[in-house]
Amino acid sequence: MKKKVAFYTLGCKLNFSETSTIARNFQEEGFDRVDFSEHADMYVINTCSVTENADKRFKSIVKQAQKVNPDAFVAAIGCYAQLKPEDLASVHGVDLVLGATEKFKITDYINDLSKNDFGEVHSCEIVEADFYVGSYAVGDRTRAFLKVQDGCDYKCTYCTIPLARGISRSDTLQNVIKNAKEIASQDIKEIVLTGVNIGDYGKGEFGNKKHEHTFYDLVEALDAIEGIHRLRISSIEPNLLKNKTIDFVADSNSFVPHFHIPLQSGSDEILKLMRRRYLSGLYVDRVTRIKEVMPHACIGVDVIVGFPGETDELFLETYHFLNDLDISYLHVFTYSERDNTVAAEMDNVVSKNVRSKRSKMLRGLSAKKRRAFYESQIGSVRTVLFEGENKEGYIHGFTENYVKVKAPWNPELVNQLKQVELVNIDEDGLVRFVFVDEKIEA
Repeated sequence: MKKKVAFYTLGCKLNFSETSTIARNFQEEGFDRVDFSEHADMYVINTCSVTENADKRFKSIVKQAQKVNPDAFVAAIGCYAQLKPEDLASVHGVDLVLGATEKFKITDYINDLSKNDFGEVHSCEIVEADFYVGSYAVGDRTRAFLKVQDGCDYKCTYCTIPLARGISRSDTLQNVIKNAKEIASQDIKEIVLTGVNIGDYGKGEFGNKKHEHTFYDLVEALDAIEGIHRLRISSIEPNLLKNKTIDFVADSNSFVPHFHIPLQSGSDEILKLMRRRYLSGLYVDRVTRIKEVMPHACIGVDVIVGFPGETDELFLETYHFLNDLDISYLHVFTYSERDNTVAAEMDNVVSKNVRSKRSKMLRGLSAKKRRAFYESQIGSVRTVLFEGENKEGYIHGFTENYVKVKAPWNPELVNQLKQVELVNIDEDGLVRFVFVDEKIEA
């Protein structure tokens, strides 16, 4: 009988791409992959350090696995496993904890899958995380997350990612192209480029800081590959998103007009405290340039509320900055203290209830921005890629510029690209459409 392994992934698209690669390694070792809710001999949990209450979440996932099979071998890998290995090892039921470099060699660490009395820890000093492991995730058949870069050399005062993932390093251009072609050959219509700081692509491509290629080179090379219908840039720092790249995307074959650009604060005073590598003026320049060459582009923004020193006045500066900016939606993060970060030691701490109130205000602004963006797209003709899930009798999909649409469930539409005219916004906030070639309202 083949052994069965199940995976649970917390956090970002990068984690999902790495879980997929690790799962393929298990399959090469003769394991069958099953769903996390099913009976397995081994459960692997890929952890995240960004999520608040990461430890509580982790404990509940371990319990979930133990309910299904109390005798299963449980392994924790990923960012939280690198930062707090002993904490995870002490959780009842955990047998193995692997840090940043060890997680890709997980099959070397498992012998007979017999339970340990205490969690066994293998985690390196983070300075040793200086080599690159390529990966990609094939999710719901319609899109894949392709990892192109890992680690970060930035020293933002609130962030633990450099401690969890190490220095900035990149895949070789040759390997990225190979992986992209593999994905395209599986009839997957969209590739999302992912990494910790993908605009830094090129650094560490050869195991050192020498740059042969840049992010622009990567974009240009991927756009030339036959058979890729859509390429999407997941998230890119404003100081690394150059006008040259924006202009290329505007005229490209495959790159879609959708950018996700972290801002974190609209106040220059707070940006300096965060040690971000730009000020608000540069952010305005980037948004302005995108909208000049792609008026229909969707622009998403990350923002943190309640950072130490953020007074009511400085928060309102951020609120008004975002309100006046031609953006499409926000990802709002409530600041939470992280061990071993500069911000955790800062004065002028913002109370939890004020953080929560500010978060609510920005979420409200995000809903308003998304609605306004969707309204601006009504009457336009776009191409939709349909998803594979039946959600209460409806099929959903996304236009190239990230407008979410819905129609009555039709399995024949799954993983298809169809031209549609956007007609109106439904009561749930999603957009209805008519097929251009049929003019039948969905």
